[in-house]
Amino acid sequence: MRFSVYQESHIGGRKNNQDRMGYSFTRDALLLLLADGMGGHIQGDMAATIALQTIGAMFQQHANPYIKKPERFLEDSFLAAHREIHRYRAVNNLPETPRTTIVGCLIQHNSAFWAHCGDSRLYWMRRGQILARTRDHSRIETLIAQGKVDPAERDTHPDRNKLFNCLGAPTMPIIELSRRASLQAGDIILLCSDGLWSVLPDHVLAEKLHNNTVVRAVPELLTTATGIAGKSSDNVTALAVMWESENPLQDANTTITTHSLPIGSMTTTIQAPRHADLEGADAFNESEIEKAIEEIRSAIEKSSRISSKS
Repeated sequence: MRFSVYQESHIGGRKNNQDRMGYSFTRDALLLLLADGMGGHIQGDMAATIALQTIGAMFQQHANPYIKKPERFLEDSFLAAHREIHRYRAVNNLPETPRTTIVGCLIQHNSAFWAHCGDSRLYWMRRGQILARTRDHSRIETLIAQGKVDPAERDTHPDRNKLFNCLGAPTMPIIELSRRASLQAGDIILLCSDGLWSVLPDHVLAEKLHNNTVVRAVPELLTTATGIAGKSSDNVTALAVMWESENPLQDANTTITTHSLPIGSMTTTIQAPRHADLEGADAFNESEIEKAIEEIRSAIEKSSRISSKS
């Protein structure tokens, strides 16, 4: 695999940054994750952290050096994260469960698979055009799909911020999975929180990422979005990958080539411990999920104690 990747997050006008992002890769697989802790509920930042740590830990467990069943992995790891968030509430005796949106993408063998819950988005772009975008799990998108609201009302409708799907809710999350997407050299995958896409139109995102490297485009987009939103800016976060690019604009120093990595090696920006491989594990049953996330529980609980003291 050969790709360029860049991630950045701005706190905007909020007191805390509840967005979390990160990526992990082996020789043959790349995982991208972005979560947006929901501010209308307690400890959204912890929900987002738990989601990334749980999914990241399972990727480290099963990418040997790639994921055999990508769609199954995304679904099971999202559900594991949902359960861990509920477990965190029970352990800490919280009055309600923290919640977060989540979007994740798994790339291997020149194919991308993604999944999401909520309104954190993924864009798949090619030569400045958007080939696919996740559909927000929001009240406004449901009304538009039913023909009850004109799409032009997306940015002004009173229900535009109401979500019906996330991790940590009392009901099981709806995990929307994509079809397999065949990537070409120069394709761009962008994951971002609503602090970015709610301020900048889709065509601006596509144009900026088409005309610049991801290393330059992402910080420019975030700076533009926070500048436009001003003091009312939400947390603004983006994670972008340019795939197998030979674009002369691309800085060779920022391009990652994984073919030389040994089998079993892992690079990650997600703070989750590495686990011993499970022998002969092709499916994700309950016992395997427990083993895969057991080691992160103490870290999560430690973070909780530190947070409660601050």
